[in-house]
Amino acid sequence: MNVLNWNCRGVGLPSSIRFLKDIIRQERPSVIFLCETKDNKGKMKSLRRALQFDGLISVDSQGKSRGLALLWKVKDQIQLRSWSRNHIDVEVKVDGKQPWRLSGIYGEPDRNQRRKTWDLLRNLARDSNLPWCAIGDLNNVLTQQDKKGGAPYPSWLIEGFNEVLVETGLIDLDLVGHQFTWERGRGTSAWTEVRLDRALTTLPWLNMFPLVKLYNLEGSSSDHSPIMLVPEACEKLVRQRKFKFENAWLTEPMCRQLVLESWDNENRDGIQRKIKNCGEKLYQWGKEFVRSEFNDRQELDSTDQDC
Repeated sequence: MNVLNWNCRGVGLPSSIRFLKDIIRQERPSVIFLCETKDNKGKMKSLRRALQFDGLISVDSQGKSRGLALLWKVKDQIQLRSWSRNHIDVEVKVDGKQPWRLSGIYGEPDRNQRRKTWDLLRNLARDSNLPWCAIGDLNNVLTQQDKKGGAPYPSWLIEGFNEVLVETGLIDLDLVGHQFTWERGRGTSAWTEVRLDRALTTLPWLNMFPLVKLYNLEGSSSDHSPIMLVPEACEKLVRQRKFKFENAWLTEPMCRQLVLESWDNENRDGIQRKIKNCGEKLYQWGKEFVRSEFNDRQELDSTDQDC
């Protein structure tokens, strides 16, 4: 049962829906947890049908912010335990496995309110002895190495978060791939990257899924990368998303220019090498194009994250 987590920063945007459909087609998650949907239950029901998922639990947004949703493929496998504007907690039942808990968490973006997220984790930990996994945008880091660029992360936030993990017995899963999941200011002197999205598990859960992997899927229509929890992964190399050319790029002058320059610069290489190099450059350009489209729509909304 693979779990996709994504802070979508508004799931109603056409770019977000296209991205979700694309990633579902490629990665085939059984469960999706979305943060900051910025939408209501009616819209989320329409999204569930569009994505062809059976189950849905959603928490309405508050104005133009917040909003959570948990979607899953097989309706009888998930049972709601509790919810709030910052979490959705469910029990998971899969044939051949004992029941376990999955909690989708959205950490308070306001640093002054971050203790509410820590208390939420404490309360959830006391609520059940089932093997437990919590996943989401925790809006907190565990070490200074979780942040690149900008001012150092406040030590009291790091210490407080670490204390909670010790108290609750939660273990932070290593991230396979790029080590940061959120960014702003790319290409400027203020470029900042932070690992805000993570999965935390108890030891009994890890004993159930000893080969678990947590992948950073990178590339996103949001300023957050999606992460994919694969509980029963096989040992293998880092997952790489397949290159997919978007027809909409054909209308962009920069796309044609990039292809021509890439092809001309690889005169000494064979045709297969030319195609590979051109595809890699198009993929990188495509990620920036999607981000630019998102930023144009959101305008100054990117300041909502307190990092």
